[in-house]
Amino acid sequence: MSVPPAHEFDAVVVGSGPNGLAAAVTLARAGLSVQVLESEETLGGGARTLDLGLAPGILHDICSAGHPLALASPFFTKFDVRARGVELVAPEASYAQPLDAEPAAIAWRDAERTADGLGADAAAWRATLGALSRDQDLVVELSLGDKRSIPQALVTPRTLAAAPLFGALLGLQGTPAWSLPFRTERARALLTGVGAHAIGRLPSLALSATSALLGTIAHGVGWPIPVGGSQSIMDALVSDLRAHGGQLTTGHRVRTWRDVPPARAVLLDTTAGAAADILANRLPRPLEAALRRFRHGDAAAKVDFVLSGPVPWRDPDVALAGTQHLGGTRHQMAAAEAEVAAGRVPEHPVTLVSDPSLVDPSRIHGGLRPLWTYAHVPAGSTIDPTELVTRQIERFAPGFRDVIVTSRGIPASEMAHHNPSLVGGDISMGRVTMWDMIARPTARWDPYRLADTGWYLCSAATPPGPGVHGMNGWHAARRVLRQEFGIREMPDLSPDPRD
Repeated sequence: MSVPPAHEFDAVVVGSGPNGLAAAVTLARAGLSVQVLESEETLGGGARTLDLGLAPGILHDICSAGHPLALASPFFTKFDVRARGVELVAPEASYAQPLDAEPAAIAWRDAERTADGLGADAAAWRATLGALSRDQDLVVELSLGDKRSIPQALVTPRTLAAAPLFGALLGLQGTPAWSLPFRTERARALLTGVGAHAIGRLPSLALSATSALLGTIAHGVGWPIPVGGSQSIMDALVSDLRAHGGQLTTGHRVRTWRDVPPARAVLLDTTAGAAADILANRLPRPLEAALRRFRHGDAAAKVDFVLSGPVPWRDPDVALAGTQHLGGTRHQMAAAEAEVAAGRVPEHPVTLVSDPSLVDPSRIHGGLRPLWTYAHVPAGSTIDPTELVTRQIERFAPGFRDVIVTSRGIPASEMAHHNPSLVGGDISMGRVTMWDMIARPTARWDPYRLADTGWYLCSAATPPGPGVHGMNGWHAARRVLRQEFGIREMPDLSPDPRD
């Protein structure tokens, strides 16, 4: 009789993105020995900040720049990134929606100020996003839960009244009735643009849910930008993991289960397809087939700019927002997203823009500053997005070309070169539909556990889906603690007084 090999670690986490590190920190805090394996030479996954060599001293956020969920996420709330020295600054305007024929619509942190700028839709905005912002915790719990448990916030009298409002807003904005309750183009475009943080057809329930969540947070804790870049959040996680005995190895690509040291539990911060490849022929056939069937969505193509000055927005209020959603009217955005879904690159793609130097002057060196942008394109598109994005910004900021010093465009087909999880440029690790958000990557009761193998999936390919919030990793890690180690009392994530 052969003797099974001794476990080298209690748990191994494959991938050091926000979810992988959230899982690793949770497990290490519970007293387990943890090893993180990262294929790239730097840690942080989609939340890295790197010097791309475009200009001296200029750092670029590789995937995400602004962080709407950094202060609202229950995981990051318990981890308390601010107490760990991460400076998160929320600008006075969370996001802006420039328009061609009228002044831009601005989502100020102050819901009343936002409503006051929407004319005939002031009352409707107060009654929807304004009201939901007062119950932000409920909206966050409904949106970022594991889609299998009843949110605790639902059982309180105060939030029982807010849940139907959240559901009604999703129902209206996610269906052909999406012209209600707003009557003006400015209000409709403002709410639609925030849904552009997901990529998909409009209207849709999933993009409506994105609008409701991020729109609510915009008037709550706001959309902070981390001083020094996204890497500062990842560095705080890495520091805590190391302080609790965790080990991290970079440049270690896991292609099969043989590339992972023996462990009682393994968590994969990877795509569903990669999980199937790593565990090929070791999973029940129906599960492996389901993982391989989980479809990727359409894509983002990224352009990193170096500018000699701020973007010269036609409407100066747009410059006060941490993020700009460029797509024009609701009808124009819907038409562009329909083109993407049909496999065509739109002439005017939905484009997101963020200048971190708005709240972080340390990002400016020698009078130069970075500008983060991406545009929605079909999956796997090989088109260099630089001119597309430049035209779209110039549309709302005449003279933008004059402040461009240099740039680097990354086609959707090449996005996976710096992050293997961005297959074909799919930044959401799967289609963004309501069904795919609930049943990702499968409709099983436990979407994280990969059968009775001791292996788990903890990436954005599981509920609650994409975003820098760490919740997928946290949900998966807590299941690992209960199911593999019999630990029922979840660890405290708050900073140690001695740290």
